[in-house]
Amino acid sequence: MKKTILEEWTDMVEQKENNITNYYIHAEQKASDYFQLLFTQVKEKRYAIELASDLKKYLRHKRSENRPFNFDQSSSKQYRQYIQHLTKRGKLDNYLERSISYIYMRDLGRDITTASIQQRIHSVTDSLRDYLSNPSQTEWFSLSSLYRLAQNESLEPTFFWLMEKLRHVSSVIPEELDHVHAKRKLIKIIAGVLIHEIEELNQDVSQEERAKRLDKAVRIGYCYGLTYPFIDDLLDASFLSDHEKEQYADLIRSTLLSGRVIPFTNWKGKNRETIKRIYQELATAFDYLKTNQERENLEKFYQHAYLFFHSQEIDRNKELTNTHYTNEELYVPIILKSSSSRRIVRSFQIFTTDDQIEERMFYYGIYNQLADDLADLDQDLADGSVTPYTYYLTHHQKRDDLINPFALYWTVITYLIHDVFHSDRNTCFIILDRAINGLKRLKQRLGYQRYQELMKLFQVDDKAFEQLLQKAVRKSKNVAFFDKLLRDQMVNTLENEQLQKQYFRDILKKVKTEINPLFKMEEKNNEQHLNHPLIDAANYSLQGDGKRIRPILTWVMAIDGYKLDKKNIIPLLKAIEYMHTASLIFDDLPSQDNAQIRRGRKTVHEVYSSAVAELAGLFMTQRAVEEQTTLTQYDAETVLELIAYSTKITQEMCKGQIIDLESKGKRLTLAELNQLCFYKTGIGFEASIMMPAILAKRDEEERTILRKFAYHAGIAFQVKDDLLDIEGDTAILGKQAGIDKQNNSATFVAILGIEGAKKEMWNHYCEAFESLQKLSVDTAFFEQFLHYIINRKR
Repeated sequence: MKKTILEEWTDMVEQKENNITNYYIHAEQKASDYFQLLFTQVKEKRYAIELASDLKKYLRHKRSENRPFNFDQSSSKQYRQYIQHLTKRGKLDNYLERSISYIYMRDLGRDITTASIQQRIHSVTDSLRDYLSNPSQTEWFSLSSLYRLAQNESLEPTFFWLMEKLRHVSSVIPEELDHVHAKRKLIKIIAGVLIHEIEELNQDVSQEERAKRLDKAVRIGYCYGLTYPFIDDLLDASFLSDHEKEQYADLIRSTLLSGRVIPFTNWKGKNRETIKRIYQELATAFDYLKTNQERENLEKFYQHAYLFFHSQEIDRNKELTNTHYTNEELYVPIILKSSSSRRIVRSFQIFTTDDQIEERMFYYGIYNQLADDLADLDQDLADGSVTPYTYYLTHHQKRDDLINPFALYWTVITYLIHDVFHSDRNTCFIILDRAINGLKRLKQRLGYQRYQELMKLFQVDDKAFEQLLQKAVRKSKNVAFFDKLLRDQMVNTLENEQLQKQYFRDILKKVKTEINPLFKMEEKNNEQHLNHPLIDAANYSLQGDGKRIRPILTWVMAIDGYKLDKKNIIPLLKAIEYMHTASLIFDDLPSQDNAQIRRGRKTVHEVYSSAVAELAGLFMTQRAVEEQTTLTQYDAETVLELIAYSTKITQEMCKGQIIDLESKGKRLTLAELNQLCFYKTGIGFEASIMMPAILAKRDEEERTILRKFAYHAGIAFQVKDDLLDIEGDTAILGKQAGIDKQNNSATFVAILGIEGAKKEMWNHYCEAFESLQKLSVDTAFFEQFLHYIINRKR
């Protein structure tokens, strides 16, 4: 009897589940065999016998190296000094080559003894050295440097997509999770997938094809990387109830087994809406991964993904109070999850290299996991997490059958050196460098006393080996690795970014609250009898929901940058806001943009009249000049220079408005549009930071830098305005969306299209950011101001 479509589908899903389950059983047996091999070698103390000889050779090799430069790993400036020091001493190439070799060995599973891989390592080292030695390369993880890298590979659209995705992740990830860790892991996975893809690109591939493949790699890296914050971290955290965790794990498991996204229904728990948003993003990512697999790799992807997830679940559900876990129950899931996580990446492509790569990855995985678990031991103990280390510490006094995980760790290292990489001297020294580096970092982080406590708790059953090992930790120098440097720098950057964002938000709120009352104009005694609405109209415009960006910039530059007295610059703040608000009144007039909404309410001419609006604007420009004349704490020559500058700026703003009016209906060149936007926006930013510089009597070199920053920041701001006019919401913007199109205005979107406009915005962002690096004052606020420009919703 012929089966129905539903029956055929059910059979197909059942077959898929059986295949994946059988694969897991096979993988579990392989992991068990590997563990038994390691277990035997632990009992035979192979590590003590073979590594003792290796460590002696290693120490002799290390004694031949000069003492390294000591640097503070918490300072980005010190990172650059370290690289410069290595360069001057001729050690940078060796440092980078050793680090790149380790990445090829660990992450890519390559045999670094072969001539072809050695040649590739040299090539990557040369490229990285040139990049790091570039004097203009000051920030490794700034948005500017990342965009420049994307630009070099014609990946600007990919960059835009990724920035939007990262913002979305930040908006949905629960506060209870570690946001810095989540972003770092996500970026690391993307970088890892990119490295795999780059290694498979032929030299003769076209730029178009290269960009297409790298774009796909970034998207795959993001989609796969989501599993860390949205599955592993979420299930590890206390955010979800136990029942919610069960529901969530069942959704993930069923999706991997069936190969289709299970609908999000019947959720029971208080976190439904949060998990729904997270699950929707995961579902989109899963569908992308599924549809962008080579057909012959799709089954392998399902197998490795389920293997990784299920072994993680087995490990996660262990309880530290359970006294009956066997050694195999402790270690086999670790072998499975640590080896499968990197092998998942290889299922995204058809690889042409040797077939031993996955085998090397399989054997290497547990080394990384044991190293990470040792580094995280105290935190895992505090969380009650079961790892080989926490379980051994908790139960070894009553369980003499438990393997010392530290001994197993060195057994794995011995196996890698002598069985996987065939006792190659260079490979041996790189692996030992890595292991010693891990212990030195642990000692530095925990402090001498706690480190000694742990070493005593995990001391191996061979005193001579133990002494030799700790001697290596004390004596060995130059064991730092570039990827650790990058990781620390990335964490430092992400943490600083969070702090600086909060600092920026706090400053905006604090200063805006403090200066808002300053901007209400009071009628003077000789004006009261006129009974005219000029001041009412001016105050109506001033008291709208303005962002106060310009006077805030003035405040920060004057007080924090140039240490000017807060009380003395109040007239300057008023002048800046009066000039800007006047320009908005003129811009909104029926004879110009004919806008109906500004700062969240009706425009001045809508409430009063065009004539009153025009006169109010003129009145405010003159009041701005008058305010500057009250800066009596500064010498007359400086104040005169300030007034001359501000009146010149007002004239330039008028020129910009004329150019804007005359451009309607015309197709401007990019150069003409840049000039227009500088006059309309950039020149206001320039005045905001240049006027404090004039009062502070800064030299022409610094003023040139300020002008360059303002020029590019202003144009970036205007491009974002053009994009918001297309993509924004009137309710959020506080002004009418779509008015540029309605008025047939010349905009970046009209000339370049949305994608082209975004490229232009980011180009100007980078130019502005790079100019900030040359300033003598603290630029943290202004860097965040640039981030605000490109990320704002209004």
